[in-house]
Amino acid sequence: MRRSWVWALSLIAGLLISGCTGSSGQNTPHFATTHNDGGTAYYGQFEDSLPEDPNYFPVAVWHESVMDAQAVATDRSFGINTYVELTPDSVPQLARDAGSYVLSSTPKPGINGFVLPDEVDMWGKSGEGIWTGAWPGEAPICEPEGSRCGYTVLEESLHKAPAGTMVYANFGKGVTFWGDREIGTHFTSEYADVVSADNYWFTDPNICDKTEGGTRFDQPRDLTETECRLAANYGHTVEQIRGYIEPAGSKPVWGFVELGRPFSDETLPTPTPEQIRAAVWQSLIAGARGIVYFNHSFSGDCASQHVLRDCAPERSAAIAATNEQIQRLAPVLNSVTVSEVLTTADGVNGLVKAHDGHFYVLAGSAQAAPQSAAFSLQCTGSGEIEVLDENRMLSMNEGQFTDEFSDGNAIHLYKVPISNCDPGH
Repeated sequence: MRRSWVWALSLIAGLLISGCTGSSGQNTPHFATTHNDGGTAYYGQFEDSLPEDPNYFPVAVWHESVMDAQAVATDRSFGINTYVELTPDSVPQLARDAGSYVLSSTPKPGINGFVLPDEVDMWGKSGEGIWTGAWPGEAPICEPEGSRCGYTVLEESLHKAPAGTMVYANFGKGVTFWGDREIGTHFTSEYADVVSADNYWFTDPNICDKTEGGTRFDQPRDLTETECRLAANYGHTVEQIRGYIEPAGSKPVWGFVELGRPFSDETLPTPTPEQIRAAVWQSLIAGARGIVYFNHSFSGDCASQHVLRDCAPERSAAIAATNEQIQRLAPVLNSVTVSEVLTTADGVNGLVKAHDGHFYVLAGSAQAAPQSAAFSLQCTGSGEIEVLDENRMLSMNEGQFTDEFSDGNAIHLYKVPISNCDPGH
């Protein structure tokens, strides 16, 4: 019996090393695939959680109010299918009745997940001190005053989560800029089942400083405006959070993008629809498994708690178009990720998905300057490839093709037939 096991293992190892063997007896090259963070059926392990339907991809708004069915219908017309946090007077069942999903810090019938206090890493900070129960601006947070109790805040808040419910937490600069890797890992790994971090690269007046965005360098320095106000930085935030989580890839990370002005600084403009789309797709390219929009604006021409509903209809329509594209490509985004088949220039970020006999190459500019970027894609041949939603085709020669990226907001999505390769084992 032992000899049979040894033989079988040796045979399997030989096949894995030599490649997949096709029906013709010839070795067929194969490409390596990995599941999205959390693996398959992640949400299904929780009570009344988000759906496992491959056609569902979370596109959410943060801290919205749902008081009537019309509000939900309006949000759904913009492509919003999920709410992350609701005002206390909201009625979650209204969202559920319309086919949307709700994560909330207020346990009520109809919620699909529990939300922990926001940005505890910034106001509670890293530590297990005594929490006074106070919130920012009310009174001293920790006891003794000035100590650190953020871990305690999260631990005590978890007691309010209904049993078996998925838990969500959003973090801020304490994780992404001010803390070390140990702190980042503790916050993102210990308390919640889905995590995110909100760094507003387009609108934060302080984020370019060496004490914030500039901490990415071994020797921190101020970022130039060109380096800082770049859509690719939203992907950097997602990558940073994904890199902190232990075990690696064990839970989904969602991206966070602002729709208006989260700050009262009038010197910074409102993000354009082009910037918002680029930030969203850079987050997805970096591995985000959901998108959350900060839907509030505290300055500018339209100060509102409901940017999509209240401000510039043509702008909201453009954002809705981005969300429609995400939902249409949900089966692709939910499919396996392919590694080691794409080579491209340093000035482009890329992700490859495999779905229904095609590679989907998601590519976004990593620099503000225009560029002509060359791509090399294994397991493909020659012919024309489709550039999705741009009404154009590109010529590919033995897996090689080139495309133009006009600026830092340039995003291109390519659909390429797979040839002469099988999925990896």
